[in-house]
Amino acid sequence: MKGLYFQKSSTNEEITFVFQERENLPVIEDNYVKLQVKACALSQINTKLLAEMKMEKDFFPVGREIAGIVLDVGSKVSFFQPDDEVVGILPLDSEDPGLCEVVRVHEHYLVHKPEKVKWTEAAGTIRDGVRAYTALHYLSHVCPGKSVLIMDGASALGMIAIQLAHHRGAKVISTAGSLEDKQCLERLRPSVARVIDVSNGKAHVAEGCLEETGGLGVDIVLDAGVRLYSKDDEPAVKLQLLPHKHDIITLLGVGGHWVTTEENLQLDPPDSHCLFLKGATVAFLNDEVWNLSNAQQGKYLCILKDVMEKLSTGVFRYAK
Repeated sequence: MKGLYFQKSSTNEEITFVFQERENLPVIEDNYVKLQVKACALSQINTKLLAEMKMEKDFFPVGREIAGIVLDVGSKVSFFQPDDEVVGILPLDSEDPGLCEVVRVHEHYLVHKPEKVKWTEAAGTIRDGVRAYTALHYLSHVCPGKSVLIMDGASALGMIAIQLAHHRGAKVISTAGSLEDKQCLERLRPSVARVIDVSNGKAHVAEGCLEETGGLGVDIVLDAGVRLYSKDDEPAVKLQLLPHKHDIITLLGVGGHWVTTEENLQLDPPDSHCLFLKGATVAFLNDEVWNLSNAQQGKYLCILKDVMEKLSTGVFRYAK
């Protein structure tokens, strides 16, 4: 049985993917589940985080978002039994790659897959569903009547976040990085209140949001990265598609929540003072926040279950 792994070069500049032969998994014990993988999604491998967490290896398993059928369960497993259909995200320290026929995973990283949800939909939605739920439910408390700006709305995360915000009764504004993305967002139902096309670099996100909200500003911003420096210090592509941090601060309303994916966000004293005057908050969307805190497993499982329920009922529609 083979599994896919990646290997970094000595310079850390190149990554090589290799298939390695794996021995048969040992007899299942305690709280572990043996799973036949039916679908696996590929997400970016955060080598920087792995280094910070002292989890670097010569070969690191590839593929973490999985859906499959339970083959066997350990003696202490209480949630699953053989033949159950499940979905989940393998932990950072997993020895098994999702791109393999059979994996072994702790039951607390899995939930039941609804029967009507396809394997590929389950595996392809679970990660971005968790990210969107974390950003809009736990970090910004979206609710009816709120206005939400979703940056890069046609991305996988953006589409799920827009659907979740609509489900919670929020008014959604989004940005599009191309004509195709703009057309995709304009076809959504419920419709997005406003799509701001930033592909030509001429659209002003802050102005568009203030105009749409009558000058009050938006209540919640979920960015897809921001510009931190002047035009001379930023790559051309980043200049064109991403707003400057000052634009985000300008378009935030009183008591607003800025949820950022920029892990190296730098706020100068004037920026902090402006946020202070607005009573606004900044929260960081860390993809692995639930994975790094074992004490939060109960909340994590609730999120996984809710994502699958929303996918099953059509609240989330899988974007291929």
